Amino acid sequence: MPRNMQDYEATRGSFSWKVPERFNFATDVVDRFAGEGDGMALIWANAEGEERSFRFSDISAASRRAAAALAARGIGKGDVVLIMTPRIPEWQIAMVACLRIGAVAIPCIEMLTAKDLAFRIDHAGVKGVICRLSHAAKFDGLLSAAPARLSIGGAAPGFDDWDTALANAPADIAPAEVMADDPAVLYYTSGSTGMPKGVLHAARGLYAWRGSAEFWLDLGPGDIIWCTADVGWSKAGTSILFGPWSMGACSFFFDGPFDPAERLRLLAKYRVTVYCAPGTELFRVVDEEIAAHDLTSLRHTVSSGETLNPVVADRWRQRTGIPILEAYGQTETLMTLLNYPCKEVRDGSMGLPMPGLDLDVIDDDGLRLPACAEGEIAIRLPVPQMMLGYLHDDERTRAAIVEGPDGRWFLTGDRGERDADGYFYYRGRRDDVISSSGYRIGPTEVENALLDHPAILECAVIGKPDQHRGEIVKAFVVLRDARELTEQLVGEIQEHVKASTAPYKYPREIEAVPELPKTQTGKIQRKALRDLEKSRNSELQIQVSKANAS
Repeated sequence: MPRNMQDYEATRGSFSWKVPERFNFATDVVDRFAGEGDGMALIWANAEGEERSFRFSDISAASRRAAAALAARGIGKGDVVLIMTPRIPEWQIAMVACLRIGAVAIPCIEMLTAKDLAFRIDHAGVKGVICRLSHAAKFDGLLSAAPARLSIGGAAPGFDDWDTALANAPADIAPAEVMADDPAVLYYTSGSTGMPKGVLHAARGLYAWRGSAEFWLDLGPGDIIWCTADVGWSKAGTSILFGPWSMGACSFFFDGPFDPAERLRLLAKYRVTVYCAPGTELFRVVDEEIAAHDLTSLRHTVSSGETLNPVVADRWRQRTGIPILEAYGQTETLMTLLNYPCKEVRDGSMGLPMPGLDLDVIDDDGLRLPACAEGEIAIRLPVPQMMLGYLHDDERTRAAIVEGPDGRWFLTGDRGERDADGYFYYRGRRDDVISSSGYRIGPTEVENALLDHPAILECAVIGKPDQHRGEIVKAFVVLRDARELTEQLVGEIQEHVKASTAPYKYPREIEAVPELPKTQTGKIQRKALRDLEKSRNSELQIQVSKANAS
């Protein structure tokens, strides 16, 4: 049973954000729970079988020393610290340490290259870096303006050893006074188009993100949540660190490669109560021998970051008895549309607005559209979980906001519909929508139909330029078991899609590929596939021109 919301309509009608004037996550959350029961905050394990566990008091003490070590190296309120680690406890400790002294943290994944890091360091004006010893060399020549450098696992040239720095630091440090609108964390998007965008969030955002942990994740003391997101993704903020700890819950943190059978073993071993994973992960896990694992502690399974295929959701529900609660959010806002434990779950739906938020589908003039009309999903401002803006890009920030008759709206860039009961349905990115012979086709619906075919493991759908139709639907597919894409199989797949959705949406072209292009956070890059088709088309036009000239 859900513990935090029994009546969605009543809760939404009476909800108030109650954002405090000042909010320091380190003192107002971590130190608070350290003094109120001091429950488990973090359980960590890795693929080698090592384990570590931390109560809130352990995180509090370690983050105080880490904050003091940073302060001794010149880091203060407003300074930017880049934190690049894998899924290890030092990530949480470093993040909380920065927040304690009012520094702005940039969480990063270790797959970033020196070029990626150079951009972030220059763009954000980084003053400090925390990374593992094995990755310190990536920063060679990049840190002339960054006096604070700590490496985990030993000292590196130009870096102080993390453990030694903390051992030599004072056991306590005065926390910074952090106002609600002070910058607190900076996320960089995956950069699927051009250079990455720096999305700057305020302390009020960290406070407000507890909403999804309360109403969607349904967390409280005694819960153990396993969110498998990497630390550089904003999802880690809401479902690994800020959200769960704001509710007094414990996070399970696993550093190891993805293995679907191992996922189930760990869920059972650590008695995980809430499992949060992207649809591509659940797609693999659901085909394992679920019945062989004791998942009786599992209360909720949730998913976000990419549209969940209804077939996967149905299989998971049949094999575990637990529905998958999907949610929608962005780096700029974090979770905004949720499927709730207390409400009917409608497969394929993005869910209902989170209490405190006014989301709707609007037209280009900022007018609310009627039910079942497709338009842009937008959030009426102001809301506390909204970003401060894109760092050093006021023009882009302004372009994301439109004035409507009843207020200012933040444009998500995603298209969708809202049904008569208020449930939202995703129809694709603004630039992903396919226009074919006058029809507007969202790629997600076609992809869902394709994934229901037994021969297809993964897929991505784009619009391919076409002289007669404007665009046609083209599907790139990864086939199961090294199958060949024969003409017969193409026909079978096309007929399958025609039977699953409106026939005009079927892919007129299907191409088999060994893998799909993805961002560093695992999202499929349709733009890369569109660019591939454009380059092919340009090359074909050059060849035709040469042939005509001859």
